Amino acid sequence: MVFASSAGARDGAGGPQVLTARFVRQVVLGRWFMVFACLLILSASGATYIFSIYSKVLKTSLGYDQRTLNTLSFFKDLGANVGVLSGLINEVTPPWVVLAMGAAMNLAGYLMIYLAIDGRTARPPVWLMCIYICVGANSQSFANTGALVTCVKNFPESRGIVLGLLKGFVGLSGAIFTQLYLAIYGDDAKSLVLLIAWLPAAISIVFVHTVRIMPYRPRRRGGSSAAATTDNNNDAFFCFLYISIALACYLLVMIVVQKQVNFSHAAYAVSAAALLLVLFLPLAVVVKEEYKIQKELEESLREPPTVTVEKPAAPSKAAYEPSQSIAAATAAATEAEPSPASKPPPSRSSSRWSSFLWGSSSCLRHMFSPPAQGEDYTILQALVSVDMLVLFLATICGVGGTLTAIDNMGQIGQSLGYPAKSINTFVSLISIWNYAGRVTAGFASEIFLARYKFPRPLMLTLVLLLSCVGHLLIAFGVPQSLYAASVVIGFCFGAQWPLLFAIISEVFGLKYYSTLYNFGSVASPIGAYVLNVRVAGALYDAEAAKQHGGSLAGAGDKTCIGVQCFRKSFLIITAATVVGVLVSLVLVWRTRNFYKGDIYAKFRDNADDADEVVKRPDEPAEAINGSSSSKR
Repeated sequence: MVFASSAGARDGAGGPQVLTARFVRQVVLGRWFMVFACLLILSASGATYIFSIYSKVLKTSLGYDQRTLNTLSFFKDLGANVGVLSGLINEVTPPWVVLAMGAAMNLAGYLMIYLAIDGRTARPPVWLMCIYICVGANSQSFANTGALVTCVKNFPESRGIVLGLLKGFVGLSGAIFTQLYLAIYGDDAKSLVLLIAWLPAAISIVFVHTVRIMPYRPRRRGGSSAAATTDNNNDAFFCFLYISIALACYLLVMIVVQKQVNFSHAAYAVSAAALLLVLFLPLAVVVKEEYKIQKELEESLREPPTVTVEKPAAPSKAAYEPSQSIAAATAAATEAEPSPASKPPPSRSSSRWSSFLWGSSSCLRHMFSPPAQGEDYTILQALVSVDMLVLFLATICGVGGTLTAIDNMGQIGQSLGYPAKSINTFVSLISIWNYAGRVTAGFASEIFLARYKFPRPLMLTLVLLLSCVGHLLIAFGVPQSLYAASVVIGFCFGAQWPLLFAIISEVFGLKYYSTLYNFGSVASPIGAYVLNVRVAGALYDAEAAKQHGGSLAGAGDKTCIGVQCFRKSFLIITAATVVGVLVSLVLVWRTRNFYKGDIYAKFRDNADDADEVVKRPDEPAEAINGSSSSKR
């Protein structure tokens, strides 16, 4: 769009007008509105975190036993964390394709579950229900890939902050869903499944064309240092952070109050309206940032152009023979390039496919000779590298252990004699501190990296070490320590994700980040299966069998009571986490020289090269703002 540069196009204070169609279009097409859209998409992408709310109605409506319900839960986690397909699709298509596919999968999967539990279809077999919930949960990976990966590529110098902020909103999505369904449908778990089916799909479709890759153009004001180039971006992200903290505090207060006071449907509606108000506050930050961009553009257009006169070089012999020089150049160009008739220009989509397929085939020869750390690895080079193997093993130990504690928090509290109301408090604490861990790890690691060259893998090591404290509190059953354990476990579980994804993007590059990002998520179900199913589940059942006559066969509740129910399990989990700490130290050692340098220098250099292109004053502002809709 073209900004008006006359006096009538500015307000009384000399700044640009905002109540115009042009400014609205700038906001909607800008990179900051894209961040706002991603925040909303990810705020509705955490349906897997509230499975416990509708699992009871799923069990009673379809007549499932606990083993069958646990099978459904496993397929839910499998679908949510195995997103390699979404990553591969995102490599060769624009982000809107991935978001649209995720919306369709979400609607189809959860809508079929709702129809089944509401009795509107015949009771499906268990295997079909597993497919339904796996497809519905897998839509979460499509939303993460389309929104989160795109934001990281659009803000490569603030990737830790971006990952922490967006992952924080994913952590809050379960509490957001709970408040909205109580306001819309009341305390009806069946209707919650219906809300899960249509709301995320609707949000993704509304913003599907807003999320796109944009050219990176850092705004350099206040200096030319590496820190100065990202100050403007980070100011906006810190505003988003403060709003997310207010949202988390509001949700925590409402969770506590609603458990103490009986709310009417009207009261739930008022609380949900306040929630939506806070959720849409980032839009004010978007308008403020776009106003700054427009004002800076108008100021640059008012500055007189600088003319540089260079002394011409001495004429060569070719200068006196122009006809021969031109003829020779033309002949060389003709020989170097085939004619247009013999080589038609490929379309954008075909070039993406050919580039991806050619890169995949050629890298077979070079998969064991990767480039330097920080350069763009191919998918196979990254997967067979020592760095990825070390990071994957550390994540299996760390995420697997904390996820085991989260999944079993209800049984842990019950075995240690905590009342039901306290157990609900543990779940709420884990949810809020999960958010706190994500945003803290993202923002803190980015600040420490920029100011002190503090390597992100070392931050991951410290988080794994801290999680051992929570595991030991559970293992020894210290009286009233489960409150502290839930805080530590929730914080460490959340903190590992932005660190994992940021390390992948920094060490292996951004070219195939969509796929590598999702390969990192696969560590979660692997760790959960080994430590939760094979260790915690088996040892819990063995102890429960001792307390109930040596066998769990027959009807009745076979609950295990006492600290011994989870002692061995969490001692083993603590030992596994210590192994993860040692393994992560190997990655710290291998990347020590890489993190000592300026890992974001190449992005600034590329932006400088792009800024050297001379632009006409009447050129559209989207090109300066990096929001051209043709760049998708």
